[in-house]
Amino acid sequence: MMSKEKVVLAYSGGLDTSVLIGWLQDKGYEVHCLYVDLGQPCEDRKAIMQKAVDIGAASAEIADVREELCSDFAFPVLQWQAKYESIYLLGTSIARPLISKACLQRAREVGAVAFVHGATGKGNDQCRFQLAAEALDPTVKIIAPWRMKEFRDAFPGRTEMLAYCEEKNIPVKATSSKPYSSDENCLHISYEAGKLEDPEVDGVTVIDFGMTVSPQDAPDKEEFVTVGFESGIPVTLNGASKSPLEMVTELNEIAGRNGVGRIDLIENRYVGMKSRGVYEAPGMTALYTAHLAMEQMTLDRDLTHLRDRMSAEVAEMVYYGMWYCAKMDALMAFIKEAQKPVSGEVKLSFYKGNCRVASWKSSNSLYIDEIASMEGGGTYNQDDAEGFLRIMGLPLRVQGSVRPREW
Repeated sequence: MMSKEKVVLAYSGGLDTSVLIGWLQDKGYEVHCLYVDLGQPCEDRKAIMQKAVDIGAASAEIADVREELCSDFAFPVLQWQAKYESIYLLGTSIARPLISKACLQRAREVGAVAFVHGATGKGNDQCRFQLAAEALDPTVKIIAPWRMKEFRDAFPGRTEMLAYCEEKNIPVKATSSKPYSSDENCLHISYEAGKLEDPEVDGVTVIDFGMTVSPQDAPDKEEFVTVGFESGIPVTLNGASKSPLEMVTELNEIAGRNGVGRIDLIENRYVGMKSRGVYEAPGMTALYTAHLAMEQMTLDRDLTHLRDRMSAEVAEMVYYGMWYCAKMDALMAFIKEAQKPVSGEVKLSFYKGNCRVASWKSSNSLYIDEIASMEGGGTYNQDDAEGFLRIMGLPLRVQGSVRPREW
């Protein structure tokens, strides 16, 4: 008897990947499930692994990459202050290249012929998985069932998948009344589909959030935390040293109980369509606020403005899945150098969904009070501004004399 070809499935235990175990077996494959542990806050790992085995997976393993996700992926993006379309903190986007990396490592261990993912073929994840996998292994074979007509004929949508799971007694969180697609990791939780596909529906009223309370239910008392940075990396919380994972996890709890970090937006997907998603990222929202404040004190104007112009480019690359490429390597080398002076402490205040900066402190501070003071004295001489403005205004005076404006 010929042995079956082996495949590694990026397995989340959710609706799509649970269905895929059965479908791949029907196609004659031996399925090896890999649950990439990214710190998903609301998932029962033991139950998810047992479900894979019960459905028929040849193996179900966990790859714990939580620390790597925070230190090597999330924090470099944080240093860039990268937000896709000025809002989205890229929690799902950041994690996908790491999932591909872990699955390829597992495929090598079991001798698999292909890497399988459950991205729908309409969204961004198919790009992120495939671009990362091909960059790491140019010979990789990728099976993406949602891009296969025979799979879509069997499962035109989530309704049919839910019916399949019910028929096979496969437990899933999604239901016909709440068919939301969610993606979890320690950085955030995203929610799509269901009633969220109607932009007139208030998204935060229909989601059972997993990391945050509503601002209305948050304590009626301000809570303060102090975040310490070294070269743009958060390293202490209230004076205590923290690993990257500990930093994110503890701030998730603190900011989450104060209702911080929820957003609802319509974004432009890489494939060209607009989509609506609700996100919660309490810890990362706090870190973005603290990091920006630390930069305000320690980075000079021209470097900050250059970083700001490039930040949108980095966010777009992360969103599209262009993580393992020469351009990103160069950009990451740049930001590592640029962030060297970003060290010190920022005190944050949380109150009913709001996160604000309460104070700054840094030995690298470029803020010199005697220069900036509105009081008299100091080393700044206002007389110097006369010549400065005459020089700056020279082109305007020349233009005005040659081409007078009506006014």
